[in-house]
Amino acid sequence: MSETFKLAAELRAKAGKGASRAIRREGRVPAVIYGAGEAATTIHVEEKILVRQLHTGHFMNAIVELELDGSTIRTLPRDVAFHPVSDRPIHVDFLRLTGNEVVTVTVPVHFVDQEQSAIKQGAMLNIVAHELKLDCAPDAIPDDITISLAGLQVGATIHIADVKLPAGVKPHGRETGLTIATIVAPKAMKSEEGDNETAAA
Repeated sequence: MSETFKLAAELRAKAGKGASRAIRREGRVPAVIYGAGEAATTIHVEEKILVRQLHTGHFMNAIVELELDGSTIRTLPRDVAFHPVSDRPIHVDFLRLTGNEVVTVTVPVHFVDQEQSAIKQGAMLNIVAHELKLDCAPDAIPDDITISLAGLQVGATIHIADVKLPAGVKPHGRETGLTIATIVAPKAMKSEEGDNETAAA
């Protein structure tokens, strides 16, 4: 299950670009909490702590408990906007969680056991989907989905239906027919790249 982050927050007295710029000059990041049928709450959080959590690589699919005015609000990050030049976070959207409702998250895919597949003999892994869009309860969000390549030979195709997902986790919508990766011979990979370049031309 994905880890839970804690993040202290303060209410924003004013909205608007000018107020947001003033907040950022103080080392804070403007944010908003929305959802669950409640009015949006405008807040700001400490930039250094936010950046530290972003660097874990799991922030976008983790529960974030916002500590605001003595209470704790369980949320799920939905969007982080970054400055186009400095790449600093400039705004965050948090979805308010009210219980164990089903949420949609994007989770990275990790491949293991390459040495037990045709890749050891020179075949190549052609990754179609580096991430999977999944539906699950907030308390069941996985850090990642690990896929074993053991025993797979050239020509093998890995579909999401072939992957054993954690309990309570399902592919989102039309993702049920998604192709995640294929194992191809080096020549086949080169030919496919050449076809793509020709089509693009």
